[in-house]
Amino acid sequence: MSTATFVDIIIAILLPPLGVFLRFGCGVEFWICLVLTLLGYIPGIIYAIYVLTK
Repeated sequence: MSTATFVDIIIAILLPPLGVFLRFGCGVEFWICLVLTLLGYIPGIIYAIYVLTK
């Protein structure tokens, strides 16, 4: 995987599921991020940034 770009990180902060969707599509990562964002916005952001930068 390539490193996350600045735009990817900004999108992940504003709309975490969208940032993950643009990178991975509608896979497991997206659904985990969506659930975490619905449960709490901050966990969704943390997970999105983690997934995009790993």
